[in-house]
Amino acid sequence: MGQLLHKCARTTEKTRREIQLSKESIATLARQYGVNRKTVAKWKNRASCQDSPMGPKVRRYKVLTQQEEEVVIAFRKLTQLPLDGCLYNLQETIPHLSRSTLHRCFQRHGCTKPEKSAD
Repeated sequence: MGQLLHKCARTTEKTRREIQLSKESIATLARQYGVNRKTVAKWKNRASCQDSPMGPKVRRYKVLTQQEEEVVIAFRKLTQLPLDGCLYNLQETIPHLSRSTLHRCFQRHGCTKPEKSAD
């Protein structure tokens, strides 16, 4: 399978590697590859040829605080209740909790379905 590039990408990993290994000036490389000088300078200074992920390094969730998420996950693991059961019990302590927020929290932490006990 080929390399996946975003729609505005002008360089491939091969091009980036050639830029990094080249001894030519930034202006010469920019003309040669048809890219901006800043692009050439960026790839000259990087250690790898991989695109860096865009966006925040740490995701921040606006609905639940870190402490509320910990409470929700601990409650789910302790009680093994289904989604709606957890929702109704937790809304007493976290009034702004919605079903979709709770479901997304469970998905993030990998506990979407309660574990079935082997009775």
